[in-house]
Order: sequence, then C-alpha cells, then structure tokens
Amino acid sequence: MIDQPNPTVDRKNRPKSKFPAALLALLGAALALLAAPPALAGTLQKADIERRFGPPLHVQEKLSEIPAWPLTSELEPEAGPVGYVFESIDLAPVPGFEGSPMNFLVSIDRKGKLIDVELLHQHEPVFLGGLGEAPLREFITQYAGHSVKDQFLIALDAARNRTGPSSTRAGQVTLDGVAKATASVRIVNQSVLGAALEVARAKLGFAPPGPRGPSAIPRTDLDEKPDFAGLLQSGMVGHLRLSNGEVEKLFAGSDGAGVDEAALADPDGTFIDLYIAYLNSPVIGRAVLGDAQYAAAMARNYHDRHLWWIAAAGRYAIVDEAFVPGGQSTRLALSQEGLIVEMRDQGADLGRTAGPEKLDTSRLFGVFAEAGLDPGRPHELTLTITRAKGMMLPTLTHRTVTLHYAPPARLFTYPPTPLPEWVLAWQQRWPDLLVLGLALALLAVVLARPRWISVDARRLRRFRLGFLAFTLVYIGWYAQGQLSIVQITGAIKALKAGGNLSSYLYDPISLLLIAFTLLSFFIWGRGTFCGWLCPFGALQEFVGALARQLRLPQLRIPLATAKLLENGRYLLLTAALGAAYFAPQLGEKFNEVEPFKTAITVAFDRSWPFVAYAGGLLLAGAFYYKFFCRFICPLGGAMSLGGRLRLFNWLPRRSECGKPCQLCKVECAYDAIEPTGEIRYDACFQCLDCVGIYHDDKRCVPLVLAKRGTVLSPKVKPAD
Repeated sequence: MIDQPNPTVDRKNRPKSKFPAALLALLGAALALLAAPPALAGTLQKADIERRFGPPLHVQEKLSEIPAWPLTSELEPEAGPVGYVFESIDLAPVPGFEGSPMNFLVSIDRKGKLIDVELLHQHEPVFLGGLGEAPLREFITQYAGHSVKDQFLIALDAARNRTGPSSTRAGQVTLDGVAKATASVRIVNQSVLGAALEVARAKLGFAPPGPRGPSAIPRTDLDEKPDFAGLLQSGMVGHLRLSNGEVEKLFAGSDGAGVDEAALADPDGTFIDLYIAYLNSPVIGRAVLGDAQYAAAMARNYHDRHLWWIAAAGRYAIVDEAFVPGGQSTRLALSQEGLIVEMRDQGADLGRTAGPEKLDTSRLFGVFAEAGLDPGRPHELTLTITRAKGMMLPTLTHRTVTLHYAPPARLFTYPPTPLPEWVLAWQQRWPDLLVLGLALALLAVVLARPRWISVDARRLRRFRLGFLAFTLVYIGWYAQGQLSIVQITGAIKALKAGGNLSSYLYDPISLLLIAFTLLSFFIWGRGTFCGWLCPFGALQEFVGALARQLRLPQLRIPLATAKLLENGRYLLLTAALGAAYFAPQLGEKFNEVEPFKTAITVAFDRSWPFVAYAGGLLLAGAFYYKFFCRFICPLGGAMSLGGRLRLFNWLPRRSECGKPCQLCKVECAYDAIEPTGEIRYDACFQCLDCVGIYHDDKRCVPLVLAKRGTVLSPKVKPAD
C-alpha cells in the first residue's frame, strides 16, 4: 500500500493532461516510418578478399546459394574448397546495443575450424571512444584454431575472472571477455559463431539449421543380445522391402515404365530387401556382427566414425558395377532433417552377419563424427533406382525410395541441450541480479510506504545518500547498469533494419532496470529512475552536496524560466530519435550529448575532450543543482514522457499547501513544486523531502499551528 493523503484535509490532485500533442504527433510519425526496413548486407567484393589471402590459396567467385567465397589451394588442386570466407552481417546480423549489427570477416577451413576473424565495422558505444576498438580486436583473435562445433563460453569479466589465453577442455572453449563490455562481446560471439555455423551447415555437412542439442551418445552399459527378429521388431534394424510391382508403379508414366521385363513377369517378386543398423550402439553391433567381428570393426574405426551396417537381398544391388571399396555408393544417400552427409564404404570384408541367409550385399558404411549427424534422432537412407531405355544413348529415369530409421531412444544417453547464450549470461550474473533485485525491492517498499523513512530528516538523508552511493558505485561503475538514450535509439535502428530487440537479453542488469523503470512509470512517475537509479544522476547529487558543504554559491532560476529550459530535454530527445532513424552515423555522435559513457561506463578513462565535457557538466551542477538532468538529458526527457503514464498522484498535499504555506516549495531543490503547492511530477526526483515535511508536526506549518490551536488561514482557493 502507498501512503495516501488524509481525505479530510487533502484536496483533489488529479494528474493533469498527458503528452503534449505536438510531441505525440512527432513521436507517432517517427514510429510510423519504421514500416519499411532496408536489408542488411555486406559490402566486400572478391578483390577485397583476394587482398587478404595470398598463394597458395585462391579466392573463388561468391556462391549464389549462400553468401560466402570458397577458398581453394594450389597444394590440393583436386580437393575442392579448403575453406570459406564470409561477412557475418550477411548470415547473422545480430543487432548491437545501439541498433546496428557488427560486421566481421570470418574464415573457416573445410573441417569447420575458424581460421581468422577480422573486425570490419562496429558501432557499439562502449568501443566507440570509450574503451576503443583495441580490446575488441584482441578478443576476436581468440577464435582462431577452434571448431565451430565447440561450445564457446565467455568469461564474465576479464578483470574479475582471469583465465589467461583462450582455453579448451572437452569441447568447451573459454574466451576471456572484455571488462565493462561483457554484453557486447556476447553479441560478438553470436555474430561470429552464428555466421560460421550457417556456412558449416550449408557447405561442410554439419547439422542442419534449427535448434538442437548435442548428439546422443550410445550406451555401453546394456547387456542385451536380441535375435534378428527382435532387432526388426524393436526398430534396432530398419527394413524396407520393395516388390517388382511396387517399383513398376514408381516409374508409371515415365520413360522407365515397362522397361524391366523381369518385373513385369513377376510383380510379387522381391526387387530389393534393404536393411540398415547403427553399429556404434554395442547392443545393435554385437547382435548384427557377432562379438568378434564387432570388436574388430570397432578396432579399425580409428577416426571414431559413425558406422552403419547396410545390407540387401533381391534383384537390385545397393552398389553398382563402378563401385570401388572405400568409396561412395551412387545409389545410397544418408541424410538427417534434409541434410545429406557424406557416407563412405569402410572396405570391411564382412563374414557372417545376422539376417536372412541370402544377402547379396552386406557392407559397413561410415560418416565422420564432424558431419553433425545425431544417431539418436531419426535419419533417412535414400535408395536411388535407375532405369535405362534404349541401347546406344539410353534415356535414364531415376526414382528414389526412403527407409526411415530411428534406433530406440533407450540405447542412447542424451546430453542436456545447451542453454541459449543469453540464459548463460543471466546465470553468470545471478549474484549481481540478486543484489540489484533486493535493492529494487527495498526502494519499492520505501516509495510505497515513505512516511517512516522521510519523517525524520536525518534518517532520510542517510538512507538517500547510502542508496545513491550504491547506485553510483555498484549499479554504475561495477555492474555497468547505466541506462542510456543509446538503448532507445538502438531499438529504433534495430527495428528499422528489420531486426529485433534480442540483444537486450544479453545485458540482464540493464534489462532488469528497464523493466522496473517501466513499471514505476505507472505508480510513481519518472522520478524513480532519475532520482534513485541513475548512476550519473547520483554522481551529480554528490557533487551538489559537496558544493553546498563548500558553501559555493547556488544559482536559482525563476520558475517560469526553468520550465522553459526544461523543454531542452524534449528537443534533444526528438533530435536523438530523428538522427537514429535518418542519419545513424550522425546519431552515434549525437548520443555523446550524454556523458554517461565517459563518467560511468569507462570511469573517465577516455580522451580529454570527453572528460572535459563530462567534468564541465558536473561543475555546472555544483552551482545549479542537477543542471544536466533538468535541462539537457534526453533520457530524462523520455523518462518524463513515460512518467505521464502515472495512474495517480501519490505525493500527499494539504489544502494549505501553497495557500498560503510555501515551505515545501522553498525547500525543494528541484523546483518541482508550484507556488500553488501542486507537485510538478515531470520535474520531481522523488527525494521525499516534501513527504517528510508533510508528516512532521515539527516542520509542517499547518501541523505546527494545529498543535498550538491555531488555524492557518488559506488564501482564496482558485477553482479546479
């Protein structure tokens, strides 16, 4: 519950008019312009790539099916592409915090290992004039030599979690992050790996697109040896039988119809009896091959390939006359979720296996583990049947049939699916989130029940200064939770470019603050953030307090003039939004009107013009209380507009306030109280001083006089 005014003495104080009509029209027009987002694309040409790769490598023409340049080698002229080069923005345009995707030139070899990652351009605020690009360039050097199939983990903060050079363990790669840019480097990681995986899936036989967890692992602890009938019944062995008549129907209406006389003569006869079994599962492998032959096959499997037993009986063989042991069968193809993987004969001379007595062909085929095929998920064996019509130059007609195969799930263990990287970011920052959550809960309680904390001026001052110190040191300098106009302009740019706001998920501290601030708009208005949760605002408070201790002259501006100057926030907000949409590069420079990056994000570790600007604003705040917040801050303008969503006026007022009592107005350091006694919520920073006065019978003039038995005669109350 929120402390409410005494209905017997408090006058009605309903919220005034909402957003200014002109500003509403302007903002509405800006949002309407977001309807036609332009496409994002890389800009490099083949010549640009050739300058980066010299002999023995040669850059081929850009592929049409995927935006990547193949690399071939003079040392392996028959090997085909030995790698691929591509711009990340073409394949994984993940928006950064200011709305534009970063772009990297990424190269991978044919095994899926990253050769190099080069920064082409970026617009991340923390790397533009703040930390500079050097830490980002150093960070991306860690990718070289690692496979895109590895799980990449980002150290939370290189300054707090020293791991040295990037380390690899059991398929996990830990990269040193960048202090003060943890969320940004996670977006870098998504951009680089997202683009690399797209190319690997399309050109290297890796897993197809779409979410999927790690591949299943065959269990070795099962002690079973079913017979062949049991293998078929349980699905451990896949089976497909085609009769001559069924095959004839496949060719009906084509040049291959009626060509096979034997099929026409015996339509019920067996055309092919096809079997497949996944041998890496010991239960299946031992049952099919026998113990000795299975052990020998596994001993020869030096590269830990996935092995399948494929056998057939009938008129049609699974290999043709041109088949060479150790090669590929032109009649067989193994695929999963539409992605065909390379399957090669293992050249094994199989003896007796389980199954029918008369198997015409019984062979082992293998697929590299790097192909990304998951044996625990359904996969397909496709058989191509070819018929020839004519003698000299026969017309060939092809038809395919598919054997769907899925070994029983109980034969595998399934590693847990890796959590999305943004979830990992939240997990890694749970201590910070816990501390911030408790602080926000405390603040919510204080604002909801402000009487106890505010009625004692000394207690209120201690609490407020303590909380502001927490905001500055912990939220600002430590947790890097300074909200900024960049998050608003970045959202506009991301939506304009056809992207989304998923990049915000990588910064849980800021996202929690944003959510709390949006909620506070409806309850308390703009002052919850500006007065309690803005690190730069807290720094200004301390500068102002120090200035008063030093007895520096404090300037006061007439209220009418102050109101006029406060419109500067809205003008700068409008300019920032317009620049973000119409002139993004200019918008990046315009955002520097905020000193937040200089003073909070990099703690004044920046070139002198930026430090001088931030220092000048703080100096102005020493003579005019919170000068920047009140007259310049575009984020404060946005907060003031959001504060118009407030559902009720929660700061208590008396009928005597302003008529004639002016104590609260005189004491308010923010000029947020009208001479009539009403609160100007757009200008209020919720310091709670007026709440304390309202409840204190030693300071509130009407209460003091009431204790003496005197009634303060109000002036004539103007009509509502």
